[in-house]
Amino acid sequence: MSRPVLQVVAASTRPGRRGLAVARWVQRLAGEHAGFDVELVDLAEVGLPVFDEPNHPRLQQYTHQHTRDWSATVSRADAFVFVTPEYNHSFPASLKNALDYLSAEWADKAAGLVTYGGVSAGLRASSAVKPVLGALRVHVVPEAVSVPFFAQFLDEEDEFVPNAELEAGGKAMLDELARVTTALSTLRAA
Repeated sequence: MSRPVLQVVAASTRPGRRGLAVARWVQRLAGEHAGFDVELVDLAEVGLPVFDEPNHPRLQQYTHQHTRDWSATVSRADAFVFVTPEYNHSFPASLKNALDYLSAEWADKAAGLVTYGGVSAGLRASSAVKPVLGALRVHVVPEAVSVPFFAQFLDEEDEFVPNAELEAGGKAMLDELARVTTALSTLRAA
């Protein structure tokens, strides 16, 4: 039996971003967890333009190839971990845009949140994205990872080196994602 697909979504797309190191850590941690087949989805590589479909996403009548490709990517997933910075007390426009492109593809899937920033550890981004995910019927697990002053966890090669608390939080989030993903699979199959 195949394992569920977990997509680790790197939300930052800006030049010089360092959050991709956080996403790669989550990818490694999820791979070690062994409850999922893990894919890294980098929104900078996906490269979606600002939402440009003429029809509402719930209709799934996509006119652009980039939307059909994005739909296929998200449809393949059973669960997500959104790795996002905090910009101006919220999450980046790149993530909002990526979420807005689709509707049914997100529904009845579990998600974990890994946020990073300065003193706030990205918690305001987490608070802002939860209602958007809820509107898309994405079930956010309460276990999460919030990384304060995240640059302190980057080594000389810009690799993310978490402390024991961040590792433990990540493992708890993945455990809960695995549990909820299994439960939600029956909803998606119906």
